[in-house]
Amino acid sequence: MLVAHLRTALARVRTALSRIRLPRYLTSRRARRWGAAFAVIFAGLAGGLVGLLLGGRIETPVGPTDVSLLLRPHLGGGTTIQIPPLGALHLDTHWGPIALEARITELRPEPARELIENQTALNGLTDQISDQLRHGVIVLLLRATVLALTFSFLAGLVLFRSWRRALVSLGSTVAAMMVLTLLTWFTFNPQAVAEPRYTGLLANAPQVVGDARSIVERFSAYRAQLARLVGNVSKLYAATSTLPTYEPDPSTLRVLHVSDIHLNPAAWSVIRSVSTQFQVNLIVDSGDLTDHGSKPEDKFADDIESLKVPYVFVRGNHDSMATQRAVGRQKNAVVLDDKLQEVAGLRVYGVGDPRYTPDKTTRDDNLGADQLRLNGSQLAQKLRGAGTTPDLVVAHDPNEGEGFSGTTPIVLSGHGHKRSTRLLPSGTRLFVQGSTGGAGLRGLEHEEPTPIELSVLYFSRATHRLQGWDDLRLGGLGLSSAQIERHLEPKPDRTIGPPNTPAPTGSPTFPSLPPSQWPSETPPATSPTPTRPPEGD
Repeated sequence: MLVAHLRTALARVRTALSRIRLPRYLTSRRARRWGAAFAVIFAGLAGGLVGLLLGGRIETPVGPTDVSLLLRPHLGGGTTIQIPPLGALHLDTHWGPIALEARITELRPEPARELIENQTALNGLTDQISDQLRHGVIVLLLRATVLALTFSFLAGLVLFRSWRRALVSLGSTVAAMMVLTLLTWFTFNPQAVAEPRYTGLLANAPQVVGDARSIVERFSAYRAQLARLVGNVSKLYAATSTLPTYEPDPSTLRVLHVSDIHLNPAAWSVIRSVSTQFQVNLIVDSGDLTDHGSKPEDKFADDIESLKVPYVFVRGNHDSMATQRAVGRQKNAVVLDDKLQEVAGLRVYGVGDPRYTPDKTTRDDNLGADQLRLNGSQLAQKLRGAGTTPDLVVAHDPNEGEGFSGTTPIVLSGHGHKRSTRLLPSGTRLFVQGSTGGAGLRGLEHEEPTPIELSVLYFSRATHRLQGWDDLRLGGLGLSSAQIERHLEPKPDRTIGPPNTPAPTGSPTFPSLPPSQWPSETPPATSPTPTRPPEGD
């Protein structure tokens, strides 16, 4: 009965197609030949892709673990290393339509126990892992190639019942694989292993991504890093709950950059977790700790003391002078307002935002980007005149921070609630942090909540220059999940020169509020009800 229905349906389709009148140029002999050629090529490519995906899947031993290697279609290419339950590392190793994925599928208990108990075995794991991975990848590629060519040939033979057309299908797959190989070869980036993107459990991030400086300066020893990673995974599976202690490179200073917390108490939990996990030496807050700078908000700064590491703070445009004093009362706080101070071995200069605009319905913001840039350049000129070169400058607004171009290797700022970084022509890197508080309550006004963003910056203890940084982004699963993207400074010891144009002279010409107008108490009841300014204010 079912077969009869199918035959009837096919007959109706043929009848309908026969009634369609195609343009003459589509029914000519030449058009039919081109159509047949395209059909043969398409069949070969489709069969080759099926064979490639079926053949590009093997399981190979790597140290005490079994690792599944597979090829999968992905427009961006690259390599993904899945390490359950830690998370995953994403490496931009190559560009193309095919990505490589490695997943740890099983841990063999006996070899793992021997690895944990025998330090000699762990030291010898490096060469073993390299050889096993190389062998596994070679077998994967050979297997995928053979099956791709086989399926391509069979597709042409089965569909067209012609040896000649089957060979054409095979040739199309050979050509496509040659193009794919050349594309992978010319876009291969061996440095990608030093700039991974991590997704997974926040607590495990330091163990997986390692330390930026150790990878930058000892890139040739990355195989040993891989061996340590496998060792960590083995210990994790054996202990089921804990990882080996994270041991940061002693030659680095680790600075945690936060900004625009905007009264979000959850930010303290995030900052405390990251500062502990990454064992940071210093926290830098580039402003907007509060929303209105009122007296009731001053108590929010009390959590700073619980962080147990130096906390550098500059005032944002939502922070009052009372906010600044509240931060300054914390034992570990270092408030910088047109002031240079050595903190944790780094010479840090900071300046508070010249504006105070918690509520734009009652106060006008008369300072534009050019005026803020002018203010920054005047302060930078004063630093240069004193012969002072800070290792780091902190300013809330990136426009004001840009005025320090050529005066310092790096400027940290915030204000925009969107993270970015760019290298200025003078050699100064301008770093804009997102909102570590998810922009506070205003972060919920959009369709998607504003993500919580903060960064760990790695400085050389010897040169005080930035070596690299990890951008952390939390969202979705909240504190239990994180995405970390590693960046390396291309030329850490580059020359920092003054701007091409001379810095303007003279005293600032923009208006500012006298200290008496900075609130230190709750506004009186007769004041207009404040409304929250738009994001980035």
